[in-house]
Amino acid sequence: MIPTLASAPHDLQMLKLYLLDFTGLGRDALHIYAGLTVFLGVRLLWRWRGGWFAAWLAALALALSIEWLDIRAWGDPNSPRPDPNNWHDIWNTMVWPTVLLLVGPWLQPRGKNQPESGDFADQSFEQPAPV
Repeated sequence: MIPTLASAPHDLQMLKLYLLDFTGLGRDALHIYAGLTVFLGVRLLWRWRGGWFAAWLAALALALSIEWLDIRAWGDPNSPRPDPNNWHDIWNTMVWPTVLLLVGPWLQPRGKNQPESGDFADQSFEQPAPV
C-alpha cells in the first residue's frame, strides 16, 4: 500500500509506536531526540551564515507538523485549539534546539582570518630598526 496524506496521521502513530518499542525511550524523550536530531542535522549541512536559525526553523517545522498530525489522528480535527499535551510535545521538541540557537554562535571557534583583538593583534609592538 502506498502512503497517502489521508493515512499520514495513522502512519505516524505506527512509526512512533515502533520507535518507542525499538528504542525503549518514553514519548517525551522521543520528542527531545527528534528535535535535536533535526536541529543538528540541518546545522551540520548548513554551515554558512544563518545556519543556526535555519536549523531552529527546521526543528520547529518538525514539531508543528508532528503535532498537527497527532491532532488529526487523536483529536478533533475541527477543534480551534490544540490539547495541552500537544503544547507539551512542542515544548519538549523545541527546548534544546532553542538553547543551542541562543548559545551556539558563542561556541563556534574564531575563523583563521579574524584577529584575536584589534586590527593589529598579530603584529609586535616593536618597530623594525630603520635601515
